Amino acid sequence: MELAGHTALLTGATGGLGRAIAASLTGRGAKLVLSARNAGALEEMAAGLPGDGHRVQPTDLAEPGAAEQLAADVGAVDILIANAGLPGSGRLDSFTVERLTGTLRVNLEAPMLLARALEPGMLERGSGHMVFISSLSGKSATPRSSVYNATKFGLRGFALGLRADLEPRGVGVSLVSPGTIREAGMYADSGADPIPGLGTGSPAQVGEAVAHAIERDKVEVAVAPIQQRFLAHFALLSPSIAHRVASGDTGQKAAASVADGQLDKH
Repeated sequence: MELAGHTALLTGATGGLGRAIAASLTGRGAKLVLSARNAGALEEMAAGLPGDGHRVQPTDLAEPGAAEQLAADVGAVDILIANAGLPGSGRLDSFTVERLTGTLRVNLEAPMLLARALEPGMLERGSGHMVFISSLSGKSATPRSSVYNATKFGLRGFALGLRADLEPRGVGVSLVSPGTIREAGMYADSGADPIPGLGTGSPAQVGEAVAHAIERDKVEVAVAPIQQRFLAHFALLSPSIAHRVASGDTGQKAAASVADGQLDKH
């Protein structure tokens, strides 16, 4: 699907990955509807993007009914990029019911509800594309990430199943699955150091991956060095061995550092 002249709804627009995705899409001529919680940041961002016709729609997807209202307010769009996400790091007993519900709502329920609301219009037009920003954490479980893993495993399963339903009817569905990203994401937010030897990706690579997924109708694009992609794939094939590796001292220390650094960002 060509991006030029088409309108895309981008959630989580003002975060590091959201800004990189916006730059990539507008650089190819797309018009954006930008959504995030901070109205002022959205307006400033929209004014700085190339092209014209961009709109903003402030929304807190952690609120009940917010996803359905966002879809209704936005109206017809050609592309959905479900990028908004909340940190889900920490042991399960550290989550309040409110925080657990909010994380599930933003990371998993909202993308599903947005897809449900926008699907009929895309099917009626016989074209469209949905991109779900997942994670290699949707393939490989790690310590202190049970809630985050649950949302990303769930999102991956949803997107793959939805693609099976919609691709024969002219609507594309793609997953973009970043690994460890420098300058954005959980390591940047927490101030934790990435695990040595595994490398990192960049926000710009995620932005390019989203554009590539739409233009080439890709099933899934992983944004990570080859060693991270190999380990994530291996974890799918042999979760017991992957669990022992991830639960070693290095993995435990990295997980604790991320979880502790995100305590005030939930």
